[in-house]
This record gives sequence, C-alpha cells and structure tokens, in this order.
Amino acid sequence: MLTCGNPYHGTILYFSYTGRAFDHQKLFKVLPMLLILLYARTNVGRRGRYQSLILLGLFFCMLGDGLLIWFVIGLSAFLIGHLFYISAFFGRWNFSWLRFATILPISIYSTWISHEIVQSLIEKGEHNLIIPVICYVTVISLMGWAAFMTGNAAAIIGGLLFMISDSILSWNKFIDDVAFSGPLIMLTYYAAQFCIANSIRRKPSFHVSRDLKSERPIQ
Repeated sequence: MLTCGNPYHGTILYFSYTGRAFDHQKLFKVLPMLLILLYARTNVGRRGRYQSLILLGLFFCMLGDGLLIWFVIGLSAFLIGHLFYISAFFGRWNFSWLRFATILPISIYSTWISHEIVQSLIEKGEHNLIIPVICYVTVISLMGWAAFMTGNAAAIIGGLLFMISDSILSWNKFIDDVAFSGPLIMLTYYAAQFCIANSIRRKPSFHVSRDLKSERPIQ
C-alpha cells in the first residue's frame, strides 16, 4: 500500500536533482575550455611572455564560463581574460596600415551595438548593468583590434569570432531573441578560444591573406 510521504522530502529531492543538473550544466560549459587550455599548454613550446599571457587569458575565460550564472562576476572574469589577451597581442605589435585601419570599422560597430544594448537596458530599467556592459564591449573591441595588430592568422580569426559570439549573446540577452542563439554562441565562442590557443604555436595551422598576416612567427 502506498502512503503519502513527508512533502519536505519531495522538496529536498527536487532541489537535489536540480542541483545535480545545475552542476552538470556548469561542467559541460567548463570542460571544453579546460580541453582547449590543455591543448594550448601542450603546444606551447618555449614558454615566453606571450604564451604565459594567453594561458592566463584562457584560464580566466574558463572561470567566466563557470561563473556566468552570476552575470557581473562572470563578466568580470571574462574581462580579466580579455585584458591578458590584449596585453599578449600588443606585446606582439606588428604594424601595417591595413591592419591599423581595422580600428575604424571595429569602433563604428562597437559604438553601434553599445548604443543598442544601453537603450534596451534603459527601457528595462536595468541601469546597474550599463557601465559593466559598456566596459566589456570596449575591452572586447580593443582585444579584436589588438589581435589584428599581431599579424598572426590564428589570433586574428580568434578575435573576430569572439566579437561575433559575444555580439550574438548580447543581442539575444538584452535586445531580442536570436534564432539558434545557443549553438551559434557556443560554436563561435569555442572556435574563437581554440584559435587564440592555436596562436601560441610557432606555425599556426591555418593562414589568412598576406595583407593581414605577418610571416613573423610568435616566439
């Protein structure tokens, strides 16, 4: 004969189940970044300043993946990761006028999307997110431009994919739904991180136009 159990037992079981599901979700978000970080570490060769900064950037982005449920905390971890990327990329500054000129379209785009996000935040009354979001958009745009200035093919592709991924995420979160946003965000994000990790190799495994890239390997 079945009897009714204590309702608190059901509550405990529910939160135990959702807690496990939540932990699994975090694990599957962090695991790909851990694999990318290990890939970068095993391909680092001679470890110099550039390689160390990229590894630190990957590590903080991995933290960001796990902490993004607390949006501002996760965003801060990503922000630190991008600052490490920027420092690494500017340390491998390789000037060309064509690459330098990319600052114009990147600036126009970042200004436009910042305006759209801020307007949406104002309409929703989420004024506390305006400054963190503006700071993040500024930093990731600087990171994308800094990647161009390395002349390294993998870094350039990684920087662009990162901007695309975060643009989809931001538009979907703050402005309007984006079709297939989940797969699009994660595919472009992990591809971006893999490309940035790949940039520490002496000879990246793919190339872009000679006008944009440099033949000088990253050491």
